[in-house]
Amino acid sequence: MAGKPGMKGGGGARPGAGRKPQPKEEKLTIASSGAQSPLAFLLSVMNDNEVEDRLRIDAAKAAAAYVHTKPGEVGKKDERQDAAKKAATGKFGASAPPKLVINNR
Repeated sequence: MAGKPGMKGGGGARPGAGRKPQPKEEKLTIASSGAQSPLAFLLSVMNDNEVEDRLRIDAAKAAAAYVHTKPGEVGKKDERQDAAKKAATGKFGASAPPKLVINNR
């Protein structure tokens, strides 16, 4: 066992152990004026041909959330209310009240 007198081997650093160092990526900075909206900035990055393709794709993904809404972003109450309006038309809709005709002559 390691740590006892007279025992060989044991703990400590071993050559080649541990995580290997990863190459560092270059950080790309894009200059912009602070007057732009986030959507305008993302669209300008997306349409810039000098920017790396991976970054352009990421900008397009992020801008899509501002432009296109998901089909399920309507609340549950709104969905139920719309379904109730659809069901209330046609066969199950409210009918006209009865006509009251009085002939007492």
